[in-house]
Amino acid sequence: MRFCPQCGQPLNDQEQAGRVRRSCPDDACGFVHWDNPTPVVAAIIEHLDSAGHILLARNRAWTFEFYALITGFLERDETPEAGVAREVMEETGLETESTDLVGVYAFPRRNEVIIVYHVRARGEIRLNEELSAYKLVPPEELVPWEQGTGMGLRDWMRARGLNVPPPVNPNPP
Repeated sequence: MRFCPQCGQPLNDQEQAGRVRRSCPDDACGFVHWDNPTPVVAAIIEHLDSAGHILLARNRAWTFEFYALITGFLERDETPEAGVAREVMEETGLETESTDLVGVYAFPRRNEVIIVYHVRARGEIRLNEELSAYKLVPPEELVPWEQGTGMGLRDWMRARGLNVPPPVNPNPP
């Protein structure tokens, strides 16, 4: 952000609340770009109709071969539990039976905070237009990735006493 959205002046770096933040130099305006992280929900989907395998999906926009958890942004006035169930339904067509919080993870690269849930779901898998493919993986064969939702998957596996192999890098060189 280069210019103040309230008065149009160029923003500069100023200390605000103990951190350097992009701020308007006009004291009468007082705008501060807090750059707060965006809340994102993520689902480790246990597909109950497939012997408890975990559903991983590939986003249509990705230029490399990688499968990950279902994720999405929270809507206004939505609880994280309702948001993750909505995302599961919208992206996979599955009906959520239960949600259990796995953990909350900072994802600085995208300025997000990711709230990861273990979701038990049933139904026929029907991917929406955002996703190009999916696979169902037995929990003991999962391999977490280094960043973002991969940390939640790692913690979920550890909590179940599963062997956690070294993480993979989802972004090939």
